[in-house]
Amino acid sequence: MKKRNHVFKLLLVLTFAVSLVLSGCSKEGGTKNSPETNKPGVTNEGESKGEDGFVFGETPIEFTFYGHYDWYTMNPWGEDEATSWIKENKKVNVTSINSGGGAQQKLSTMIASDSLPDVIWLDRGSDVEKLREAGKLVAFDDWLDKYPNMKEWVGESTINMLRSPDGKIYQFPNWYTTQPNGNSGYVVNKRIYEELGSPKLETFDDLHIYLKMVKDKYGNSVTPYDPGLSGQGIELMASGFANDFPTTYVGMRAVPENDKLTSLFSNPVYREMMVFANKLFNEKLITQDALTQTEDQVKEKMYSDRVAVFASSSPTEIAALADSMVKKANPNHPGFMMIWPLHKEGVDKTKVWPGDWGQLGWNVSVITKEHENPEQIFAFLDWFTGQEGQRTIFWGPEGLYWEGTNEEGGPLFNDRYFSENEKVAELMNTTNNFQWNGNTVFIDTRKAAIELTLPEEKRNWETKWQSEITWKTQFNSTPFINLHPSPDSDEGIIEQKIEDIYLETFSKALYANGEQEVLNILDKAEADAQKAGYVKLLEFQAKIWQNNVNTMNQQ
Repeated sequence: MKKRNHVFKLLLVLTFAVSLVLSGCSKEGGTKNSPETNKPGVTNEGESKGEDGFVFGETPIEFTFYGHYDWYTMNPWGEDEATSWIKENKKVNVTSINSGGGAQQKLSTMIASDSLPDVIWLDRGSDVEKLREAGKLVAFDDWLDKYPNMKEWVGESTINMLRSPDGKIYQFPNWYTTQPNGNSGYVVNKRIYEELGSPKLETFDDLHIYLKMVKDKYGNSVTPYDPGLSGQGIELMASGFANDFPTTYVGMRAVPENDKLTSLFSNPVYREMMVFANKLFNEKLITQDALTQTEDQVKEKMYSDRVAVFASSSPTEIAALADSMVKKANPNHPGFMMIWPLHKEGVDKTKVWPGDWGQLGWNVSVITKEHENPEQIFAFLDWFTGQEGQRTIFWGPEGLYWEGTNEEGGPLFNDRYFSENEKVAELMNTTNNFQWNGNTVFIDTRKAAIELTLPEEKRNWETKWQSEITWKTQFNSTPFINLHPSPDSDEGIIEQKIEDIYLETFSKALYANGEQEVLNILDKAEADAQKAGYVKLLEFQAKIWQNNVNTMNQQ
């Protein structure tokens, strides 16, 4: 699902369910030293002496941090066990600057007043390049060898794809990866499913029949199909109406054909999906506030066992906690499960891609020239993305809930981890707020290794379905990165017009009075998009796409 929706927040979040399942983890073969701590010339995981005598972990670091999202508010640094340990033991203190719900206006005000924060956490693309072109950002190139984690874990190929037009590196990626990840897909309430006889649920015809069964049996007490925020669970259905038509294309508002990008509005796959979605909506099988509901409203329905099918770009965080909550309320409740992505009859189920992943991950952190010693900040970010930093921010500091590590650098959990379930869940949900440069491969492989030591019934809900379904059904969208033009360029102005047309069209088509009206709405959208300069935008983006392909082929 397109990251611009900002609703997946951070990937790979472990919730309350995690704290219930790792009790079988063996402590044999563990060591308190990560392989990373023993590299020549590197002390204590990446600590290296700077030219001015700075040593990470010994020299106090203070910096301001701004998360450039309407929804993001950073928790107070140092008030939880993980950041408190970092503050005390690594001498790092972070002061938050919040957007107040108006991120773009906040950033524009800071730029205009020349009062930028030390670190900005934001999407890759035009805002980053505008700051770079204005001379506001610090390049990392001189520090990549001095502090080893970014170079080792992010890797040369991904680093090269992050280079700005001047050839330098200004961006530290978050949840970068070299292997599939992602959580997009369909979650099913097993209680309702079993009460209805566990019918076949593989195709969209099956889904339609099933949702009608839910409505007939439970009436208004259960939402048959909940698409999460902003209609994500509707958009991802497009992936099942043709082979190899990932939801990525919906997010791009463009469909590749050979070496060109073509209109989404005139694409027959997208049009068929919107007709089907409209049918479900008119039959009240999809929640009627699909485009306006809040995340809290989605959670409340899931946690109170009132949703039959839940689909979104990242449903696993909510579903994992819902699974544990409904089982806690009713020990006989079978919980929630994920199903293989739904598809149209005749579509190959192995070519359905409801979500995506990319080498560059989600978003990035940039360091501005406001800080008197930006190398200090880079040293911290580099440590933060390494093994010790990731263990600390993901599972808390050593000595709290884990003691030592296994051969893979994963934590070995102690008795407190298993006896203080709610405290562990609370910590993990809090530290999710600080995962600014997540190391996907490290976290995922360590989680998977731990899970393999457990019997099937004790494995973590989220990790189970990631390994069985979601990681296998996410599309590699790396070739389509960085397609967004500068907002004040001709193409950028066109892109905003296309986005406005898309959002209005999506809403009108969902609420339309039947198939013909849906198609008429899409026809008008196509005509309006062409008048707005759609072709010029698609040609601009196709060139970037082909350049990305060439860059990847050279690696």
